[in-house]
Amino acid sequence: MTLKQKIFFSLAMMVILSISLLIVFGENGLNDYNRMSIRHQQLVRDNEAITLQNARLYRQIDRLKNDPEFIENIARQELGMIGHREIIIKPITPIEGKRSAEPLAATGNRISHP
Repeated sequence: MTLKQKIFFSLAMMVILSISLLIVFGENGLNDYNRMSIRHQQLVRDNEAITLQNARLYRQIDRLKNDPEFIENIARQELGMIGHREIIIKPITPIEGKRSAEPLAATGNRISHP
């Protein structure tokens, strides 16, 4: 190999090395590609979760529009409503050391004990 060929070969290797470094570490290099790839996978997972949530919401909307039993169930659970012919009975629990008639006496309902 002549001196001219050695210089040309050295310059070519430097150019190839610098281009390789630019590809790996440059602004749009492999590191950036890997970051973007991970971000893309995360966005795909987020989109899938949102799609599933939308499907659940569409089903719930449809049931709220067309299913009276579902509406009644929601009204009972979330709003604490009762049916129009139902009565709520709450037992009175005695407070320790006091008779059970005392809370009723405070409301005006008197109970006589033998």
